Amino acid sequence: MIDRRRLLQTAAAGASLAFAGPALARSEADDRLDAMLNRWFDEDVDTSPETATNLGLDRGERTHLSSKLSDRSEAAWMTDRATANARLQSLADFDQTGLTRPGTVNLAVAAFRAQTASTGAAFDYGSAMEGGRMGPYLVNQMTGSYFTVPDFMDTQHRVEDRDGAEAFLGRLSGFAPNLDAETARIDRDAGKGVIPPDFIIDLTLGQLKATRAQPAPDMAMIRTLERKATALGLTGYADRAAAIVDAEVKPALDRQIAIFERLRPNAVHDAGVWRLPDGERFYAHGLKYWTTTSMTPDEVHAVGLEQVASISAEIDTILKAQGMTQGTVGQRIDALNKDPAQLWPNTDEGKAALIESLNRQVAALDPLLPRLFGRLPRSKVEVRRVPPAIEAGAPGGYYQGPPLDGSRPGAYYINLRDTANWPKFSLPTLTYHEASPGHHLQVALQRETESLPAWRRANGFSAYSEGWALYAEAVAADDLNVYADDPLGRVGFLMSYLFRAVRLVVDTGLHHKRWSREQAVDYMVESGAKPVGAANSEINRYCAMPAQACSYKIGHTVIARLRAEAQARPGFNLRRFHDAVLVNGSTPLSVLEDLMRT
Repeated sequence: MIDRRRLLQTAAAGASLAFAGPALARSEADDRLDAMLNRWFDEDVDTSPETATNLGLDRGERTHLSSKLSDRSEAAWMTDRATANARLQSLADFDQTGLTRPGTVNLAVAAFRAQTASTGAAFDYGSAMEGGRMGPYLVNQMTGSYFTVPDFMDTQHRVEDRDGAEAFLGRLSGFAPNLDAETARIDRDAGKGVIPPDFIIDLTLGQLKATRAQPAPDMAMIRTLERKATALGLTGYADRAAAIVDAEVKPALDRQIAIFERLRPNAVHDAGVWRLPDGERFYAHGLKYWTTTSMTPDEVHAVGLEQVASISAEIDTILKAQGMTQGTVGQRIDALNKDPAQLWPNTDEGKAALIESLNRQVAALDPLLPRLFGRLPRSKVEVRRVPPAIEAGAPGGYYQGPPLDGSRPGAYYINLRDTANWPKFSLPTLTYHEASPGHHLQVALQRETESLPAWRRANGFSAYSEGWALYAEAVAADDLNVYADDPLGRVGFLMSYLFRAVRLVVDTGLHHKRWSREQAVDYMVESGAKPVGAANSEINRYCAMPAQACSYKIGHTVIARLRAEAQARPGFNLRRFHDAVLVNGSTPLSVLEDLMRT
């Protein structure tokens, strides 16, 4: 039997020696480890054409990947599960003698990833080891080929010449087989008692039907293909793509719609994964996977309750100073959320103006960053709107990093299905989170750090990345003092922190303490973290992707604690601290703590 705990402890102990510093001469052990880990990275890229495109690696010898999609079949899933177990065994057998400091970091990062993948492989349902898709339900309102493929084809597939246009059609022909493969797995999981809650099925069906009903020529991905092909002097591609959608994709969508409609009468309203086979262990795995810590659900819940109380008290003080004294903090925030002066018009023109204002904010911050960071990314970032076709189930905002070759800028997407979800006082901190000094600064810098191996530049851990982005909000608020003359802007910043603290409470409430969906929504609304419409969407998200929402505040809490520890030591320098946190790229929090405490 593999001693997974000893493997991780040994690797992490070695990582504690690998604090960023002068590069050491490479050893034979480093070369052996790099050869194995780089081979795994190559294997993963070769089996995930979308990853190859996202990273700009679908060129040269991998050009064939630009016309393919990942295999979503059960057979491929079973292969992935076997691979996860084999890789963990290979790391357990690896002779660490002679590893240098950078090598021990690579081993610690790889060991954590291998352990969580192997643990996830033990669950015979859902997608417990599939990166950003990790969750109990393979297809839901937030993921599945129907959701991810059109957006990927629209925003990431390259059409630079005729070959790119032909590759688009090749990928489009792989869309229907993916849908059918997922439909078969949905049916298989249902046979094991794994059926999404009724409200998740309703949301998913609504989006599937909306995609199915959209005329093929009107789909964003096909309009984008037509625009790019026309600019190259190529004709007929939009018609050919539309024909594939009508003849192949829409019948496959019908079949996926049919399976959910068949399952709907047997769906229950219970929201938590505790009701699923081995559900408590699934949630414990989810917490370990997403937070990269060993915290228990009760510990996470307690942290959330404590932070909700302290953040609410600070918000209360600011609101009273602004003359807002009546009602609970939640009631006063609700009134502020509904203040017409805080709302963008919920029109196409209003939404366009909102996006333009955020891009201006990003540009205005850039000159201030060198004060606090010694290293900054070369890649730029753009603010874009979430495609309307998927905005009903998409999160409020998300970031898409640039490829490894820097050929495409980073992008921060904001969901504008209803501008009332984004009162003006809350928008600046969202942008600092998603763009700079948050996700874009960290992810783009990591992808441009050529001293890291490719697999480290490409990969990441939610607790580190989301924790950094949340920490970055405080960098803007406190270190750059962006709200010096804007008390309501500071309330927006604190609301972001309150929201993430509330997530700790409701996520563990749903999946560990067996709260109802409505109980979780009520807690979020009453706390003032989100208005009821946004709260409903958020709680639906946590039901579909258990524990992921906990990664933000747990990650921030760890990074903030590391800063406090560093500030207590003589000679503290904030630029050096930031560079030290960022130089090794995204790591498990347990590894980061070892690195920063040496």
